[in-house]
Amino acid sequence: MAKSTGQKLKLLYLRDYLLRYSDEDHPVSVSDMIAHLAQHGIAAERKSLYDDIDALREYGLDIQTVKHKSTGYFVADRDFQLPEVKLLVDAVQSSRFITHSKTLSLIGKIEGLASIHEGRTLHRQVVVQNRVKSMNESVYYNVDLISEAITLGVRLRFRYFEYDRSKERRYRRGGDEYSVSPAFMVWDDENYYLVARPDDTGDTRHYRIDKMSRITVTDQPAVHTGIDPAEYTNTLFGMYAGERRSIRLRFADSMAGVVIDRFGKDAILIPDGADHFTVRVDVSVSPQFLAWVFGLGANAEILDPPDVRSRMRAHLAEIQKIYE
Repeated sequence: MAKSTGQKLKLLYLRDYLLRYSDEDHPVSVSDMIAHLAQHGIAAERKSLYDDIDALREYGLDIQTVKHKSTGYFVADRDFQLPEVKLLVDAVQSSRFITHSKTLSLIGKIEGLASIHEGRTLHRQVVVQNRVKSMNESVYYNVDLISEAITLGVRLRFRYFEYDRSKERRYRRGGDEYSVSPAFMVWDDENYYLVARPDDTGDTRHYRIDKMSRITVTDQPAVHTGIDPAEYTNTLFGMYAGERRSIRLRFADSMAGVVIDRFGKDAILIPDGADHFTVRVDVSVSPQFLAWVFGLGANAEILDPPDVRSRMRAHLAEIQKIYE
């Protein structure tokens, strides 16, 4: 048989078809493959497809054969297994910084990592309509610009805004640009933040990426911050910056899991009485940290340093005034 047009593309079309349309519950037959190739103007004989399947197997595609009433083929081992694809879908749909429209677009692409049949199963589990999502459609591209600046080691310029009660943008600094040396990005509490050092201060600051606009990658060298991302973020509460301090806390034994979840298994829990323990940790003392301790009620207590303990007392008194 003379070669028909498109023969050089036949293996590619066949590979794509098997990845997209076959799985363990939906094997495809050689007749299905022939029909699919015909849709792309490629004629194929049954014998040649057997050779093509062997070639794809040799290439590394895990094509399994099943025999029931007829012989079928499916891709068994993929780069991403179904639970892994579901994990990616869950991460995207729960991310506040990704807008509703971009969420649907990304999920559609992620579903392409599975077969079309598994993708339909994933799509039925997607619920994004009523989730709180970013209103800044450009955030997805902001991340790319910030990554570029970090890689090149240059400064960023941008405007930073908040929403007022009319849901309108209100720019900080009267709309003047910020100029910062970017260090790294952090995904925390379903939001994306840039950790950077502003030109006009030596402090490290955090910026919600969905509240940044008109980002410009400059050609000015960034100031090296020397910040270790893992060490730095472990001291923060809700991405609120504060003075880093060594704090000794006392907890009820029932809070051991909470403490380990927050500070890690390396935290040293020292027994203190019959049903309490103490722990010393480095944290950034911020209103969010005080609120975290407050949220644990009588099960948590700041022991020292004295000034942080006093700050907690003042914080509680301020809240109490509201309800008097």
